[in-house]
Amino acid sequence: MKENLTRPVATRPVALVTGVSRKIGIGAAISLALAKTGWDVATTYWRPYDAAMPWGINNGETTAISDQIRESNVLTVSIEADLSDIASPKRVFDRVESSLGPVSALVMAHCHAIESSIENTTVESFDLHFAVNTRATWLLTREFGKRFRGDHGRGRIISITSDHTAHNLPYGASKGAMDRIVLAAAQEFRDQGVTANLINPGATDTGWMSDDLKEYVRRETPLGRIGLPEDCARLVSFLCSEEGGWINGQLMYSNGGVR
Repeated sequence: MKENLTRPVATRPVALVTGVSRKIGIGAAISLALAKTGWDVATTYWRPYDAAMPWGINNGETTAISDQIRESNVLTVSIEADLSDIASPKRVFDRVESSLGPVSALVMAHCHAIESSIENTTVESFDLHFAVNTRATWLLTREFGKRFRGDHGRGRIISITSDHTAHNLPYGASKGAMDRIVLAAAQEFRDQGVTANLINPGATDTGWMSDDLKEYVRRETPLGRIGLPEDCARLVSFLCSEEGGWINGQLMYSNGGVR
């Protein structure tokens, strides 16, 4: 299906959501939740990453997600972007602005995640995790700050984080560094009235957990179930609303009470 990029007379706010390639993913759930509350939504994805993961590539997934977004009668554009490339953030924002308009909410759900420990992590893997999870977050956040021209108090930056550490060294370390960047934005973009927050959704069922791990998570969660992508998406939707505008500079857990 061709993208309908015709701008409406009364424009809606535009959200850019990164890391949206799988219908079962957190990024897709966020995109759909924002669309249902009246946002035009731009998404990014990167097929080579999916190709390297156990779930592989489903070439129809991104199109299906875009079609679902359009069911809410909003506009959307899907952009393939290698976020390890330092030129990608500018290119993505250029494409979104030319297609949908200026971005009011930047939601970063992308990641590079390959498990390895202190002893067996390679320098190449370490650097790639930081390029995608940390440096790209900085460059996307910087690009957003340069371009944001919305009303004071209406800009939003949200990033999805994790507290993995042991045996997941490059992922956890790069996410920890990412957290500091987003929290800094809450202070550095104060004159523009942009809020910046992080969400840690905990173990979320996006197709990666074994049956044994699912059972363990259920037992350890006070609410007795596994987190769903929609759980995180609902919180993102609230933070992007006018009602969520007083929450700023926070790292929030949306994990059913796991400690």
